[in-house]
Amino acid sequence: MPNYTTSYSTNARPRYRKNPGNQLPSGRRRQQRRKGAQYLRRSQGFGGRRRPGHGYGGNDRRVYALIMVGCAFLLFVASIVWYANRSVEITLNGAAVKVRINSDIERVISDQELELEPGDLLAVDDEVLEKGGGTAYTVTLGGKKVSGKKLASIQLEGGEKLSIEDGENVYEDHDVAATTIEPTLTVEGTGPVRYVETWGKAGRSEVWTGSKTGKVVDKGVVEEPVNALVKCASVLPSKKDEKYVALTFDEGPSNQTEEIIRILQEKGVKATFFVSGDKVASNSAVVRAIAESGNEIGTNAYSDVDLRELGASDLRDQLTKGFEAVSDAAGTSTALLRPPFGEFSEENWAAAMDLVSVVVTWNVDSGDWLLQGADSVIETVTGSVSNGDIVLLTDNDETASQTMEALPQLIDRLLESGYKLVTISELIATDDDLADAIDVSSAGLPKGASLPSVTQDFEAGTSE
Repeated sequence: MPNYTTSYSTNARPRYRKNPGNQLPSGRRRQQRRKGAQYLRRSQGFGGRRRPGHGYGGNDRRVYALIMVGCAFLLFVASIVWYANRSVEITLNGAAVKVRINSDIERVISDQELELEPGDLLAVDDEVLEKGGGTAYTVTLGGKKVSGKKLASIQLEGGEKLSIEDGENVYEDHDVAATTIEPTLTVEGTGPVRYVETWGKAGRSEVWTGSKTGKVVDKGVVEEPVNALVKCASVLPSKKDEKYVALTFDEGPSNQTEEIIRILQEKGVKATFFVSGDKVASNSAVVRAIAESGNEIGTNAYSDVDLRELGASDLRDQLTKGFEAVSDAAGTSTALLRPPFGEFSEENWAAAMDLVSVVVTWNVDSGDWLLQGADSVIETVTGSVSNGDIVLLTDNDETASQTMEALPQLIDRLLESGYKLVTISELIATDDDLADAIDVSSAGLPKGASLPSVTQDFEAGTSE
C-alpha cells in the first residue's frame, strides 16, 4: 500500500470557511437561496436570452426561421402550380365535363379520349381521292364553327359550349368560274310610307375545274340570292287613345314660307316641308329657318321632273343634289323624299334605294293646288282626315294667299277634333312597327347588300 504524505499535521485538519466572500469561484457561482423566497426559473426555450455557445442560441433560431420561410415558399409555389393547372367545367358535345384550364383542342381530345373520324379528300365530282385526307375534326365553339388559325389559338377558361365532331371532307385544289345572280325587287302593300324592308343580296353559281384530276363540274347555285322587298304602309299609331296627323307642304320654299312657319309657331304645332333643291340656294335663310323652328325638311328632288322618266345615273344625280342642297342650307341631313307627282317606280327603287330612307306621299290631298278657295281646302281636309294620316298642302307662290287664309282655321279645326299635329318622323314614331324600321335622317347600302335588278314586266312600265 503506498505511502502518502500530507501537508498538515494529524492534529490540525482543514475546515470549511463560513465566510462566503472568501469561497472559491465555483462556490461563489452557486448563490445560496433564502428560506421562503420565490424564484423564477429561467427557461431554455426561445424566450430566454442565451449567450453564444451556451444552449439554444441566436443561430439556432435563424435555422428555424429559414425553415419556416422555405415551407411558406413551397406552399406558395404549390398553390400557383395548382391554380395554373386547376380543372374547370365546360359543355362538350352537350354534356358537362371537367378539363384543365387553358386546355387547347388537342388536349381536350386526348384527355376526354374522343374517337374521331377524319374527313376524306374529294375530287370536284365528289369521288374519294384519299381516305382520311380531309380535316381531322370539326370544332364549334359558342355556336360558331372554328377553323384555321383561330382553331390553334383556342384556350378554354371554363363555361364554354364546345362541340368536337368528326372531320369534314375537303375538295382537291380547283379553279372556280363564278357567275353573280342579282337579287330581284318586290314592292308590296299600300300606303303613303314606302321603305326598304329587306335589302337585296347577290347569289352566285360556280363551275369548278380540279387541279389534280382536271375534271370540270358545274356546281350550280352555291349561294342563293336574297331578293329586295319594298314595303308600302299607312301609319297606325300604337296609342289608341291619341290621334295624330301630319301636315306637309310641297314645292317650297316660297315667298310665304316664313309666314307659314310663324302661323305654325303661334298655334304650337309642327309640319314637314318638302323643298325643291333648285330653289334652296336662293332661299337658304328660309330653309335654315324651317330647321331652326323645329319643323322637318325633306326634298322633292332637285328639280320638278318626273323621276320615272330618268335613267339610273340622272336619277341618282337628282336625288343626291336635292339632299345636298338641304344639308348645305339647313345644316341638317335628311334622306326623306317626296317625289314630284308622288311617283317613284320600281326602277327608281332598284337604282337608288341606297340614297333614300323613306318615300312619303299622302293619304289626304287638300286640293289647294286647284285654287278653289280656303273653305274648300278646310272642308276637304277635315272631312277626310283620320288618325295617322298625312295631308298634302302646297307652298308655292301661286297658292300662297289661299294657304295663308286657310291654314289658321284648318289647324284650329284639327286641334278641336283632338288631333296632334306632328312632323313625318314624329308620326312614324307613333307606330311601333314603323319606328323600328325607318330612320328618316340617313340612308345607305348595308354591308353585303347589293342593288336589285327589275323584271321584264317592271321594265315595261308596270305601276305599283
